[in-house]
Amino acid sequence: MTQNELNLRQRRWLELIKDYELVIDYHLGKANVVADALSRKSLFALRALDAQLALLDDGSILAELRARLIFLQEDRVCIPKDSKLIQEIVQEAHSGCLSIHPGSVKMYNDLKKMYWWSRMKRDISLFVSKCFVYQQVKAKHQVPSDFHQPIAVPEWKCDRITMDFVMGLPLTLKKKDVVWVIMDRLTKSTHFIPVRTDYSLERLAGLYLLEIVRLHEVSLSIILDRNPRFTSRFWKRLQEALGTKLSFSTAFHPQTDRQSKRVIQILEDMLRCYVLKFQGSWERYLPLVEFAYNNSYQSSLKMAPYEALYRRKCRTPLYWTELREGQIHKISLVKETEEKVKVIRDYLKAASDRQKSYVNIKWKEIEFQVGDRVFLKVSPWKKVLRFGRRGKLSPRFI
Repeated sequence: MTQNELNLRQRRWLELIKDYELVIDYHLGKANVVADALSRKSLFALRALDAQLALLDDGSILAELRARLIFLQEDRVCIPKDSKLIQEIVQEAHSGCLSIHPGSVKMYNDLKKMYWWSRMKRDISLFVSKCFVYQQVKAKHQVPSDFHQPIAVPEWKCDRITMDFVMGLPLTLKKKDVVWVIMDRLTKSTHFIPVRTDYSLERLAGLYLLEIVRLHEVSLSIILDRNPRFTSRFWKRLQEALGTKLSFSTAFHPQTDRQSKRVIQILEDMLRCYVLKFQGSWERYLPLVEFAYNNSYQSSLKMAPYEALYRRKCRTPLYWTELREGQIHKISLVKETEEKVKVIRDYLKAASDRQKSYVNIKWKEIEFQVGDRVFLKVSPWKKVLRFGRRGKLSPRFI
């Protein structure tokens, strides 16, 4: 009150308090608890304190570590030899909603940044290997566990054939968008038949009789992927009436029909070449593609498919021959044909054995004992939905 001149704010306060009889004394700040509480809002600080106390009292991993003497190794928490605590940490890191069952390598690299304990990597790997959910859904990256089993070489021409479809082709003027690939497994001679996706079973059966049975004979067996077209009762009854034994490919193992897959790749490449070079619809060039494929050299046969089927290559402007009468009526024609088939079978057997030796290098053999419990793989091949209502999200193994 000894100040000579007061500012405006001080003058207003002075006008207010001069009406009261006041005695002003000094009061220590640390003793002025009431005034301090009124001047500061402690609502948010109390909330943070409550959250911290709740975290420390819920029996969590953090609470367990807080109750112990913690040692640090390069900013990593050293976990004592407590199997229960280690199990809780690993369980949270693997099965929690924010982790969702990672693999052992990912899980170890995530945990080692913050934790350390003796034999940490081994414990994590052991835990993941015993997780039932992870074993059901993980993708298989190991080498195949069963050796390649090649299909037996046919005894005669057109005895055994393979079938498949080339889907998703551009729609032609005649409304065709699929190629039906039918191949003789002995001579590798192949027919490419243009069809439509919505063709009925009756129409496909009629085309089969017209294009295959009419030109060759009734086959003893047919190898094909499990497809609704062929698994229907009508198609099966038709094949049984013709004396054909259906040999469906092993479920989800298209290796049994690998020949058709390779032919389809070649067909697509040849069609691309024709369309790029000559323009126009692929259906227009399909007969030429069939001729070019069947009249070209096959490494497994060491000859062209037409040469294996007709004993010589078909004539072209570049390759032409004339048949003499002696060649047509030669007495040893049948014997030569049989010898030709025998040579072809030997070539195919050698090619099959060579392929088997290459494939088996990357395969390993696993032995099971009586009473062993294993998972059954139920995931099909690519582009095919898995079993169950979950479709593609169904477990890979059951």
